Amino acid sequence: MSSSSDHISGRDPTQARLLLLASVLFISYLCVAIPLPVIPVYATGHLGLGNGWAGLAVGIAFLSTILTRGHAGALSDRLGAKVATTRGLVFYAMGALFSLFAGFSFLSSGLALTVLMVGRLLVGYGESLVGVGVIAWGIGIVGPDRSGRVIALIGAAIYGALAVGGPLGLVMLDHIGFAGAMAASLVLPCLGLVAIGSMPGVAPHPEVRRSSFLRVMRRIWMHGMIVFLQGIGFAGIGAFFALYFLDRGWVYAGLGLTAFGAGFVFVRLSAGHLPDRMGGFRVAIASLAIEAVGQFIIWSAPSPTVALVGAFLSGLGCSLIYPAMGREVVKLVDPHLRGTAVGGFGAFQDLAYGLTGPIAGLLADRAGYGSVFLIGGVAASVGFLITLGLQRRRLYGDRTSQQ
Repeated sequence: MSSSSDHISGRDPTQARLLLLASVLFISYLCVAIPLPVIPVYATGHLGLGNGWAGLAVGIAFLSTILTRGHAGALSDRLGAKVATTRGLVFYAMGALFSLFAGFSFLSSGLALTVLMVGRLLVGYGESLVGVGVIAWGIGIVGPDRSGRVIALIGAAIYGALAVGGPLGLVMLDHIGFAGAMAASLVLPCLGLVAIGSMPGVAPHPEVRRSSFLRVMRRIWMHGMIVFLQGIGFAGIGAFFALYFLDRGWVYAGLGLTAFGAGFVFVRLSAGHLPDRMGGFRVAIASLAIEAVGQFIIWSAPSPTVALVGAFLSGLGCSLIYPAMGREVVKLVDPHLRGTAVGGFGAFQDLAYGLTGPIAGLLADRAGYGSVFLIGGVAASVGFLITLGLQRRRLYGDRTSQQ
């Protein structure tokens, strides 16, 4: 029950705890965002490695995250979301420490790369634990009926950290070097550990017979596929928008992610409540239609301004698909399986980000950079059709149960 001072001041203590949790995630996630642009520059410039090795050093963290999502979800369900989050922050710090060691000048290029990749694997595992733990913790704070809002807020914290951390990492690299940037990445999760130390956790559900991870995945895979198809558009913009502009001789090549991010964050902050109010399927259907239009606009754009409008629309469309489908996933499983479901669900988005770059790159080599956004539009359209089918199945099932 809220204290009298909370009622007098008009504050919602559960909302305050959720905002604090999102703030902690933002600060801690900077340790993931800062290295993203720094590692390729360091690997190719200082270590003298090729682009393939540099890309592997970045991407191996996503592989680690994908492979450990199920374990992270089960741990959160079994021991509690705070335990999962705390362990994830510890692995963030350990990963940053190994990355810091990779910056020592006396290491050979091969050894430095090996140490760096170990650090990246640890960061990826930490991301599994933190991502699942924070969402499960947030849902435990405010209740499953507001799960869409929780996922939207958590996503805003993550994407906000990515938007800030990328440029910040490059500034650090210029002024304090690779080791300095990794040292800052080491401090940030430690601050997160201090911040959550006094926060009350959410007790795990009583031990019951638990379904296997594969059984849970069979229930949610179509919802995950929708998020996978949505993620192709974002990954395409992140990897190839600037190259698309440069190939056409257009200006403002660096503004693609800015336009996308502006639309994404605007919707998350202004309309993050819609999945809970309107239902996840309705929001996802509208969002996928908007994303598809945005991707097709980029593909067919006659000018850079039109292409930037397409990127902005893609951001508007992508913003609420994950929380909308996440809300539906949470409703599909029993409370003691929420962490497992969220972990498996999130792996689909990780998979989209991990696969789109190399596959779309091969496509761009053969059909041009515009084809990447054509595929993004087609993928969003397929996701739109799948979501329509799931909604109709849900409505038909509800009507049948009422008869």
